Amino acid sequence: MAITVLIADDQAMVRQGFGALLAAQPDISVVGDAADGKIAVAEAKRLRPDVVLMDVRMPEMNGLDAARAILSAGFEPPVRVLMLTTFDIDDYVYEALTIGASGFMLKDAPAEELVRAVRVVAAGDALLAPTVTRRLIADVTSRRTRRAPTPQLEVLTPREREVLELVARGMSNAEIAESLFVAEQTVKTHVSKVFTKLNLRDRAQAVVLAYESGLVTPG
Repeated sequence: MAITVLIADDQAMVRQGFGALLAAQPDISVVGDAADGKIAVAEAKRLRPDVVLMDVRMPEMNGLDAARAILSAGFEPPVRVLMLTTFDIDDYVYEALTIGASGFMLKDAPAEELVRAVRVVAAGDALLAPTVTRRLIADVTSRRTRRAPTPQLEVLTPREREVLELVARGMSNAEIAESLFVAEQTVKTHVSKVFTKLNLRDRAQAVVLAYESGLVTPG
């Protein structure tokens, strides 16, 4: 089945451009668009798309508040939110990751990166592999108060902490498996346990926690 996408952006040219690009893909269907945050929330509830491309800055309701409303609705299957921004560093994007957005990307990224991002997020993963994403998360979290690893991480085994650190560095399950000399399925099991123990939605929240706790430091 095609991946269904809702595009939320206050600029008509952006909605039309992204819409045409995604609609041209055989496995993606653009089911709607929205010019502001309130419409985005209403359309997400009505259409239940697999992915919402959400601009950070919009009238009526900004992208952060709209993302929070969508992600807190508890849709099943879940509606994933991918944030869009024109800024290299944007605290709104950081906040979006903490409430469960599946990642973010710059609006001027190459077309193939946008298509890939939609596929990655629709598959239930987080968009964390691109270097720019890791840099943005590191830059934002480095400006916040650094603290020692939290007691919350003590529930993890040494191997689970190691896996969390590699996830936070942007590595895929396959790359982690290769690094640790274990099967990819073993890595998937570790990642699942980390998410369960730390009550994390996905890899995006795992990265934020790893940086905030001091398990991983920017650089």
